[in-house]
Amino acid sequence: MKIYGLIISVVLISAMLRLHGQDAAPPSVDLYEEEKEAEPTPSPEPPNGPELPEISQLDQTFKQPRSLGPQADELRLHKEWRQLQNRTVNDATVQAAKAFAQAARTDLEKRNRLRDYYNIYYQRMSALTTNAEIKLSLEALKGGHQGLLAQPRVRPTPDTSTPTPTPSGTPAPKKPADKHKKKEKRHKF
Repeated sequence: MKIYGLIISVVLISAMLRLHGQDAAPPSVDLYEEEKEAEPTPSPEPPNGPELPEISQLDQTFKQPRSLGPQADELRLHKEWRQLQNRTVNDATVQAAKAFAQAARTDLEKRNRLRDYYNIYYQRMSALTTNAEIKLSLEALKGGHQGLLAQPRVRPTPDTSTPTPTPSGTPAPKKPADKHKKKEKRHKF
């Protein structure tokens, strides 16, 4: 019974405190006037959040193309190269240079004309692009095409090194004898 009386008294006391806390404020209190008079003072502490970059920095970051890997970069370069090639092939001077190279009568003349054609062709392609990566790859392709035109073994340079003499006591190498001759088999009847 004592416990029930204690519980009831605690509930009554807490109810009275709650009712007393709900008293209305006197009408002379004006909360809005104090807010108008108070001026915000700058806090000497730095802000709690992280420092964010400026919008111009964000724009520069997002405008840069992202690399998806070496294979993706290679495919992107190849795509741009094919677009340049398609635009350049129909150029009148490039077509004239190709026709002139194909009309050559000798192999040497044709190789020289093809060098001129590749110079014109890749010069037009590099003029159409502003990308430095594409220009470097165009130079590599141009070097590869012109490298195919060189024929270093047509007229070899003489060998300036002297051959080493063989000692006079060694015999000359022998020819291998025919080991696989068919032997005729004779059957006795």
